[in-house]
Amino acid sequence: MVSFDAREPGTPAEHWRADARWREAPSLDLDLVTSLVVIAAHPDDETLGAGGVIAACAARGLPIDVVIVTDGAASHPDDAAMPHRRAREAVSAIATLAPAARLRLLGFPDGETLEHRDSITQSLAEVLTAAPAGSTVLAPWRGDGHRDHRVVGEIAARLVAELAEPAQLWEYPIWLWHWGTPDAPEVDWARMRAATIDPEPKRSALAEYASQWQQPEPVLSPSMLEHFDVGAEFFLVEGDPISTFLAETYARRDDPWGLESRWYEQRKRALTLASLPAQRYARVLEIGCSIGVLTEQLAERCDQLLAVDLSSVAVERARSRLGHRRGVEVTRSDVRDGLPSGPWDLIVLSEVGYYFTEAELQRLALEMQVALGDEGTIVACHWRHAAAAHVLSGDRVHDVLDEQGIPRLVHHREADFVLDVYSADSRSVAQREGIV
Repeated sequence: MVSFDAREPGTPAEHWRADARWREAPSLDLDLVTSLVVIAAHPDDETLGAGGVIAACAARGLPIDVVIVTDGAASHPDDAAMPHRRAREAVSAIATLAPAARLRLLGFPDGETLEHRDSITQSLAEVLTAAPAGSTVLAPWRGDGHRDHRVVGEIAARLVAELAEPAQLWEYPIWLWHWGTPDAPEVDWARMRAATIDPEPKRSALAEYASQWQQPEPVLSPSMLEHFDVGAEFFLVEGDPISTFLAETYARRDDPWGLESRWYEQRKRALTLASLPAQRYARVLEIGCSIGVLTEQLAERCDQLLAVDLSSVAVERARSRLGHRRGVEVTRSDVRDGLPSGPWDLIVLSEVGYYFTEAELQRLALEMQVALGDEGTIVACHWRHAAAAHVLSGDRVHDVLDEQGIPRLVHHREADFVLDVYSADSRSVAQREGIV
């Protein structure tokens, strides 16, 4: 049953944290946020749901607007001074998180967002249209159950969709953690993303909301607050964050990873190409071709090459590099929607597997295995260090590939990357050439 009384028994925090989907939610890269608009239904929602992100963005000097829609007085309906007290608490909490943030207290009656929907819409529209282009908008999750959260979340989502300049919408749950469970059908794990935060600023800001946690009758019980006392905040994100990450990355630089200029990349390509067990291939599929630097060298080793990437910008740059080279096709494709039709003699999966969820990668690995010809080969190479945009570690990508049971011909691991070659034909190069 959906409950908005934290004094009633709810789902323990440890129950959520024990779920693999909670622990392995894809990461949000806060370095890609350029400005922030935070919308809250009640005072303290902004701190509970997004206090860590607010503090992290403030530490980078980003412009931040915080808008609190209602006066929050329904938490103590018999206390006439409560609206003023909650306003003071909000001012102190935001000053703790982001001293330079612009705070707007709209002061609509708590519990009456539906009745004041048009006025709230007008007020929020003024804030959003004045915000910097490309802002990230944090708003209550529309599925949180609480009527005020739903109404304010619906208004925010509609206004963001209508903005002339595109903006990202991240919806933060509050009451879900109390009334929901990891297996509840309302939990959209496909959209759930996690932002790593420092919990200390958030704890300090929550301490300013004494009216909500003070004894003897706390509105927010210790068990409820425990859901938010962790080094991550969770958001339901519209659209595909990997596509957004790639679009923003390629918009900043022509060659974001230094594929042309870095010796590290040149050396890694040389090792990758040298590890291939055949000198030449008939049909090759390259997944995640980026701007086509490796593609150009693969084209010298095959008759037909299909290079795909999720980024349309990368595809255009790869096409420019490869010109009209015979037998080479570069196209935009999301292999999460299915692998291009085989059979393939060689599939190259380089620096892309860590963008998939584990379930997506397992499905892709199975599809690659099915699409290989009788002597088909898969070469995989991935960065081993942590990166905020990566859903999986490079090592975990290769663990998943190992689990498919395809014979492994080459295994090269060093501090920076891991390189593996798998083939349906388990013979070594010397065996294939009749040397042994």
